[in-house]
Amino acid sequence: MNLPELKSKVTDIQDKLHYSQLITQLEDLKKQSVNPDIWKDRDQASEIMQSISDLTKTISAINQITSDINNLAEIQDLLVSSPDSSLQSELDASISRLSVIIGDLEIKTFLSQKYDTYYCLLSIHSGQGGTEAMDWASMLQRMYLHYLDRHQWNYQVLDSIPGEEAGIKAVYIRINEPYAYGYLRGENGVHRLVRLSPFNANQLRQTSFAKVEISPIFKNNQEITLRPEEIEFSAYRAGGHGGQNVNKVSSAVRLTHLPSGITVSCQSQRSQEQNRLLASEMLVSKLWALEQEKLSQEKSDLKGANVIAGWGRQIRSYVLHPYKMVKDLRTRYETSDTTGVLNGDLDNFIQAEIQL
Repeated sequence: MNLPELKSKVTDIQDKLHYSQLITQLEDLKKQSVNPDIWKDRDQASEIMQSISDLTKTISAINQITSDINNLAEIQDLLVSSPDSSLQSELDASISRLSVIIGDLEIKTFLSQKYDTYYCLLSIHSGQGGTEAMDWASMLQRMYLHYLDRHQWNYQVLDSIPGEEAGIKAVYIRINEPYAYGYLRGENGVHRLVRLSPFNANQLRQTSFAKVEISPIFKNNQEITLRPEEIEFSAYRAGGHGGQNVNKVSSAVRLTHLPSGITVSCQSQRSQEQNRLLASEMLVSKLWALEQEKLSQEKSDLKGANVIAGWGRQIRSYVLHPYKMVKDLRTRYETSDTTGVLNGDLDNFIQAEIQL
């Protein structure tokens, strides 16, 4: 990609993100942030400060890219009159680097759905396959945590339910990053693994399933109303890391929504009240996802679509034997680099789904 093409892409990004409106919005939020009364409502204040941070990052990124393109254009003009192979190599490397940065920023222009800017709850549940499936669920947890670490996203493991022999039955991860839901919503669905079984003496080929659920985190429960009489609350002693407080205080929290039967737990914080707030967010997020699933099913029924039993339609297949291949069944993107994918290299899969 050359400089004129990069410049055209940046202009297109500015138009799609409404760059001038972002600047106006940032100025308005900054004026609100200096008002002392803002901190009377801490939730609103926190939301404003987070919005300022998010907008500043986006605007700064666009400004920096524009500045870099202008600087590189000057170098290119210089090379026309005074060719220099070393400087040309540096220019080519800089253009390649900018292409990647612009490509990442361009993905944001596809994230225009209602909740795409929200934080999200990522949960993984082992499916059919017993111990094999629980091990597969733990492999998926490791894959996503590596992905989050690669991108330096802030997250919390709210709760993890270990398997009887190996792996996990379920894990719940709160991802505290703007656009987390937009980027990851496409990961929602059934993930299938085919491999030689490490739990079988004969090393027979085994197929395992795990379900990944992605749902937005709502501020102030604005989408779902939790009625106190419908919530069953219990506290218990947390397990795992956390110091002496873990074993002495019933700080972990479990909430059950009686009408739906959905149960969530949180033990990531030392305070019972903090865990209860996070568990409430989890419950609202899960209930929203359930409502979306019902709406989707109703639409499918109206269209006469076939109802698929069990876990439902798988979105991605990970084959480790007899060959190596990870293939997304929606975008058809595939790679033989199974090790890279399971170590968190998911960008190509995620970007392909976003642009679908």
